[in-house]
Amino acid sequence: MNEPTQETLFAEMKRYVRFTEEDACALARFGEKAREHFPRIALEFYDRTREHEKAHAVFTGEAQIERLRQSMVRWMERLCQGPYDESYYAERAKIGRMHVKIGLPQRYMFTAMSLIRTAFHGIVDELPVEESSAVRGALARILDLELAIMLETYRDDLVTRIQRVERVENERLRRELARSEHRYASAVELARVLVVGIDASGGIALFNHEAERVSGYARDEALGQPFVELMLPESLRAEEGGRLLEAASGLTPVKEVWEVPVRARTGRERVVRWQLAYAAPTADEPVALYAIGQDVTEERALQERTRQSERLAAVGTLAAGLAHEIRNPLNGALLHVTYLERALKRSAGSDDALETTRFIGGEIQRLSLLVRDFLVFARPSPPNRKPASLQALCSRAAAVVADDASRAKATLVTDLTSTDLVAEIDADKIEQLLLNLLRNAIDAVESAGGGRVVLRLRRQPRSVLLEVEDDGPGLPSPEAPIFDAFYSTKSQGTGLGLAIVHRVVTDHGGSVEVDSHPGRTVFRVVLPVGSGASEVP
Repeated sequence: MNEPTQETLFAEMKRYVRFTEEDACALARFGEKAREHFPRIALEFYDRTREHEKAHAVFTGEAQIERLRQSMVRWMERLCQGPYDESYYAERAKIGRMHVKIGLPQRYMFTAMSLIRTAFHGIVDELPVEESSAVRGALARILDLELAIMLETYRDDLVTRIQRVERVENERLRRELARSEHRYASAVELARVLVVGIDASGGIALFNHEAERVSGYARDEALGQPFVELMLPESLRAEEGGRLLEAASGLTPVKEVWEVPVRARTGRERVVRWQLAYAAPTADEPVALYAIGQDVTEERALQERTRQSERLAAVGTLAAGLAHEIRNPLNGALLHVTYLERALKRSAGSDDALETTRFIGGEIQRLSLLVRDFLVFARPSPPNRKPASLQALCSRAAAVVADDASRAKATLVTDLTSTDLVAEIDADKIEQLLLNLLRNAIDAVESAGGGRVVLRLRRQPRSVLLEVEDDGPGLPSPEAPIFDAFYSTKSQGTGLGLAIVHRVVTDHGGSVEVDSHPGRTVFRVVLPVGSGASEVP
C-alpha cells in the first residue's frame, strides 16, 4: 500500500486559512483592475517608511530605495497572479530572509502589511458589490499567508542564532555567566564607549552595548566572529587587519591610538578612535587585546564645519569692506560708459569704438554682480523662518533655470515627494541655495556637451533631504576646497556660489556634502525640520 504524501508547510498554511482556487481566481480579477495602482502604492509605502528611523536606517541610499520600489510592484503582481505553489513559497521566504539579513525589525512586518491591506481595500471598495466580498476575503487570506511566511524566516534566523550561541559558548559560557554579567554591568555596559575584547586568533570575545549600537550587530551575532571581517571596511582589512592580528597575538607592540572607520551593519561607516591594550590570555580569560573605542564621527564633522565657518567669516569681513569701497566707483563708471556709448551712436562713431564701450560696460556689469555676491556673502542675516512649501520651492527654482538648462542641452528632472512638505525655513535663502546648485550642475553638464540634472526632495525621520545630481565630469579632486570663498573650477566663476550655499545651510542648522566622481556628482543638503514640518496631502 502506498504511503500518504507528507503535507508541506505551505500546503498546511493554505489549508488552515481555507485558501482555495476560487480565491486565486478572485485575486487574478482583482490584479487586472489594481495593477495600475501598484506604482502609487509602492511610492506611498516607502515615503511612509522614511518617517521611521529604525526602518529608514536599513537603507543605503536612494538607488536602493528605487530598486525596492520596483521589486514591491513585482511582489504585488505575483501576489495577484500566482500560481500559489511551492515556488511561490520559496520566493516569499527569500524576501523574508533578506529582511532578516539587513536587520529590519520584525514589528515592521505587521505594520507594513497593514499599510498594504488598507491600500488594497481602498481599491476593493470601488468594485461592484457582488464581486468585492469574494475579493476582500481572498486578499485577507493571501496577505495572512504572506505575513506567516515572512515571520517563519525570522523564526528560522532566531533558531540558527540560538544554535550558534550554544555551539560557540557551550559549557564555558555557563560556567562564566555570573562573572561575565557582573563585569559587563559594572564596567563595560555602563560606559559610553565601545569595548571589544579580541582573542589571540582575532575573534571577538567581548562586545558591549555601545559596540552593538554603533555597529548594528547584536552581541550574540558578534561573539566568535573575526573582528577584522565584521568591523573593518574591506579596503582596510589587509593592512590594518594584519597589524591588529599581530598585536592580538603578542608578536608586535600595541599601537596605543588607532583611528579607523568602522563598517556598520547597514554598510555606513563611522570613525572610531580606539585605545588598544594587550593582556596575555589565560585558560579562563581568552581576551588578548582590549579595544576601547570612541565614536568621533560627529566630532570630526563639527570640527570641519567650524573650520569652514571660521574661514568664511574671515573672508566675509574682508569682502564687506572691499565691496563697499568698489560699489560706488563701479556705478559711476558704468553710468559714464553708457553715456559714451549713446554719444558714439548719435555721432555715428566707429564700430570699433562702440564695440570697445560695450565690452567695457559688460565687464563693469560682471564686476557689479561680483560685488553683489560679495555683499550677500559678507552680510549674513539670521534666517527669516516661516512655513513654506518645499515642493513649491523646488518647482519654482527648476522653472527659473529651465531656459539655462535648455541652452546648455541639459535635461532637467524634478524628483519630488508624493506629498508636499511644509517646513519653517527662510524660503528666499533656500531658493537661492537651490539656484546656485542647479546652475553649477547645468554648467557642469554643458561642459560635457549636455547631460542630465536631477533636483530631488526626500523626507527623512528628523530632516529634509535636498539633492542636486548631474552626470557631468565631476570635481577635479575629492579634496578640492569647493566651499571656500573665491575657489572656483569655472574660468568665469566668482567662487562665492558654494560659499553662500554653505552659509545658508549652516544658518539653518543643517549640513551639506558632496559625492563626486567622473559621470556623477551629487550635492546633498540636509535641513532639520523639528516640530515645524508637516506633510500636506
